[in-house]
Amino acid sequence: MSEITVQAQKRTLTTKGYLTQLRKNGNVPGIYYSKGVETIPIQMPESSLKPLVYTSETHIVNLKIDDTEVKSILKGVQFDPVTDRIIHADFQGISADQEIEIEVPVAIEGQAKGVKEGGIVQQSVHKLTVSCLPAYIPEHITINISDLGLGKAIHVKDLQIPNVKFLQNEDVIIVAVVSPKAAVETTALPGEEAKEPEVITKGKQTEEEE
Repeated sequence: MSEITVQAQKRTLTTKGYLTQLRKNGNVPGIYYSKGVETIPIQMPESSLKPLVYTSETHIVNLKIDDTEVKSILKGVQFDPVTDRIIHADFQGISADQEIEIEVPVAIEGQAKGVKEGGIVQQSVHKLTVSCLPAYIPEHITINISDLGLGKAIHVKDLQIPNVKFLQNEDVIIVAVVSPKAAVETTALPGEEAKEPEVITKGKQTEEEE
């Protein structure tokens, strides 16, 4: 598991006007929270978040809040609905001996044999939520589809990673090889989540909502 360092500062103001100006200056407001620790409002340059947000891998974050450094994960991020710029970020503190829930990107590799049979590869899930100790967080989940024939699918229950528990329904389809007709007629495969949920802050409110 690779690590990324993010420099942040404590924030004392949470008014809407202050947050708007903060974003205009290229910064992003956020919060840091951890079990047994009081929530800390923070701010950081938007540029420092891009390697965490626009990536196909999961990272542990060395979050430097002023002169203090804590281990964390990027738990939630919100985007402006018009510009798609990052407008809020949540960091959850982690402990080596406590399991955490985290979304991990799914990477597909290989060429499915079902394509030669006239099928189309249809990936339904691009991130999976897992529970594990920080030491076992996978950077991504790689699925080789070389042996996947026409009409066949790979489900959550088909995946096995040591020390990692998948939290989705085991019957959810991750990737399948379908006929071109089926790809046109269906918007969701049986057992799949029809639309990947937007990544948002979980269980927390941004200051504008409070």
